[in-house]
Amino acid sequence: MVAPVMVAPVTDVPVTDVPVVDVSLEDVPGAASRMAEPFQSRTVSFVRRDNRLRPRLQRTWDEHHGTWVLDVPRALASMSVAPDYLLDQVRDFGRTAPLVVEIGSGTGDAVIQGALASPGTNFLAVEVYRPGMAATLAKIVRHDLTNVRLVQADAVQVLEHMLGPGSVAEFWVFFADPWHKNRHHKRRLVNPVFAELAASRLVSGGTLRLATDWADYARQMRDVLAACGSLTNQYDGRLTDLQTGFAPRFEGRVMTRFEHKALALGSTIYDLELRHR
Repeated sequence: MVAPVMVAPVTDVPVTDVPVVDVSLEDVPGAASRMAEPFQSRTVSFVRRDNRLRPRLQRTWDEHHGTWVLDVPRALASMSVAPDYLLDQVRDFGRTAPLVVEIGSGTGDAVIQGALASPGTNFLAVEVYRPGMAATLAKIVRHDLTNVRLVQADAVQVLEHMLGPGSVAEFWVFFADPWHKNRHHKRRLVNPVFAELAASRLVSGGTLRLATDWADYARQMRDVLAACGSLTNQYDGRLTDLQTGFAPRFEGRVMTRFEHKALALGSTIYDLELRHR
C-alpha cells in the first residue's frame, strides 16, 4: 500500500497568477485499434488555442522553459510523444521519488501547492496550452521549486509512451473539460481506454483523484472507473444514483477562482478517489 501524498494548505500560492502491474491495451475492448490509429486521426480532449504570451510571461518562458519544461521528442503531431521516449526521473528530476502527475494542470495552482507541501515528491504537470504552462513556470521560479517538471503534450500520449507501468504514485485530474454537448462527449478525457491506461501506470496502491463541477460528467467518470477491474472506488456505494461513490473534497486541491465561482453559482463539486488494486 502506498501512503497517500499529504498536502497541507498553502496560503502564499496566488490563485490568479510497489509491484509493477503491466496492463496491455489489448485487454481493453477497442483500445488497441484506437491507440494504433495515427495521432491526428484520433479524437482528442482539447482544441487548438492561441499560444501567444504576454510580454512578462514571454520573458519568463524564454529564460526558464529550458530548465523546467521537458524537451519531448514528437512523433508527427505537435502534441504527440515519440513512442520510444520514456520519463527517466534521475535524468529529468535529478532524483528518484514518488511521482504525482497532474493532467490538465492549467495555470499550476494545484501542482504548485502540492510541490510546496511535499518537497520529497516529484510532480509532473501535463498541459497543452502554453499560457497556462508559462504561468506555472512563473510560480515555479517565484517559489524556487525544484521538484516540478512540465510537459506540453496530449495526456493519452504521455500515459501511453512517457510513463512506464507502475511508475506513478498519484494521478490528479481536476476539472477536465466536460464537453457538455452530446455530440462532443466523445472528446471527454475519462473513458474506458483512459481508465485502463491510467490504472496500468499506477503503482500498487496508487491513487487516481478526479474532480468536476459537471454532474453528468461526474456520473460518467464514476461509472466508467467503476467498470475498470484494476481500480477500487474508495467510497463505493450502490452506484445507482448521483450521490453514491463520491469522495470528500481532496484537501490537497487548492481552492481556485474557478471553484469559488462554481460554488457561488450553486454548483456541486464532485470528487472521486480510486485506488489501484
